[in-house]
Formats: sequence, structure tokens, C-alpha cells
Amino acid sequence: MWEHQTGIIEEFTKKYHVHHLVYFEQFENIEDAIASEKYIKGKKRKYKTDLIEKDNPNWDDLNNIQE
Repeated sequence: MWEHQTGIIEEFTKKYHVHHLVYFEQFENIEDAIASEKYIKGKKRKYKTDLIEKDNPNWDDLNNIQE
């Protein structure tokens, strides 16, 4: 999480200034996690927005790391 927040690694989060965790899922195994990520990536923005707002209507940062 720290790497994403600080942008220390020059990847997606640094390039697009994405530094807040507003949605996450937990899985027992990596295969289920990857399948869910691919499914969500294939959906339209409205689906993704609704998914976030269902549990986090204010788009609060869910990261618990203290700076």
C-alpha cells in the first residue's frame, strides 16, 4: 500500500495518480481473485462505480496505513 500511495514505483498508480483504496475483495485462493479482477475489468464504468458505492458510498480511503 505504501508503494501505491507514494508512487515510488513507476507503474499504473503513479502514472494515473491513483492513491486511494476505495474497494477491495478478499479471496481464499489466487485463482478466484484473478477471475474476479478479469470479470470486473470487463465491465463498464457504471458497474464498477455501483460496486464501490454499494459498500463505500462516500468513496472513503479504506487504507489504514498511517503516514
